Amino acid sequence: MKVLIYLHHPAHFHLFKNIIDNISKHNEVLILATKKDILENLLLLKGYKYINMLPKGRKNNKFSIAFGLLKQDLKLLNICLKQKPDLLVGTSTEIAHIGKLLNIPSIFTNEDDIKAVPLIGILAYPFAKHLFVPYVCDVGKWESKTIKYNSYHELAYLHPKNFTPSIEVVKKYITIKEKYFILRFSDLSAHHDKNKKGISNELAIRLIHILKKYGRVFITSERKLDKIFEKYRININPLDMHHFLYYSSLLIGDSQTMSAEAGVLGVPFIRYNDFVGKISYLNELENIYKLGYGINTSNEDYMISIVKKIISKNDIKKLYINRRDKMLKDKIDYSSFLSWVINNYPNSIKVIKENQDYQYNFK
Repeated sequence: MKVLIYLHHPAHFHLFKNIIDNISKHNEVLILATKKDILENLLLLKGYKYINMLPKGRKNNKFSIAFGLLKQDLKLLNICLKQKPDLLVGTSTEIAHIGKLLNIPSIFTNEDDIKAVPLIGILAYPFAKHLFVPYVCDVGKWESKTIKYNSYHELAYLHPKNFTPSIEVVKKYITIKEKYFILRFSDLSAHHDKNKKGISNELAIRLIHILKKYGRVFITSERKLDKIFEKYRININPLDMHHFLYYSSLLIGDSQTMSAEAGVLGVPFIRYNDFVGKISYLNELENIYKLGYGINTSNEDYMISIVKKIISKNDIKKLYINRRDKMLKDKIDYSSFLSWVINNYPNSIKVIKENQDYQYNFK
């Protein structure tokens, strides 16, 4: 079978890297990617061959988004007519459009509720053959075409079966003699980020002043950093980032994905943005498993109080690892599950629909 996988964001590289390796043993895999942040760099570092769907990138205004989507639809149409894939898989709306047009089945993966990413519900869900989302994710009226699983995207690459943290990797960059903390700044310029706020420069300065009394501070950022923050920037191989995150004492950021990554690794996180309370899988990590805090931008002083509470505790790492272990007992290895789905498609869909508990074979 020829499987086309379309990646749209650096997080989706991590989501699919183990799946690509798994299914490549039994299928021909064609990788497509857009120019987003460090996505191309990650693909090159991994040694994957891929087709760049949007070499020059694009601006984040409505016209550029619409024009870029049309260009990518047409380019994907041309690729599919030439390559004749049997299955389209990914996180980009184009696979739903072209799959519907050419009668090629598509598996569209997502973990955000439809209200948080309404354009996905409009542009992708009506056309996709199958939607794959975590159990807690709300897909609106599209339940009939949805396969729900008990896991998170982040467990496709950070489940203990797929990731073993290495202190030696971290030692390539720093000497582990004291605690260190990570600040993560998102770009917040996507269509669904409109009018959403995160960590301002003023708040970042305030946080650094507090944190550096207890350890070192590192910054990783999608957005351009002001010069005042450059000395805190993490300059490491992107493939080593999760090792660096695992051994940190706290993540503070306005990123959904990196907050979830910290949570599934057992690293306490504080997610500070205007999406708090609106994304079910993060609500679960924060409120059910107590792996982090989601704090709205209207509560800056409360956020600061939580930072001080966490960094003043000496046994915090053990507490959060125990909470993480409890979460892992409930969840499956998503990469093994989706790999099995693809390798055995379409019979795998029939098996799941007849017995939803079948997914627990992948714990």
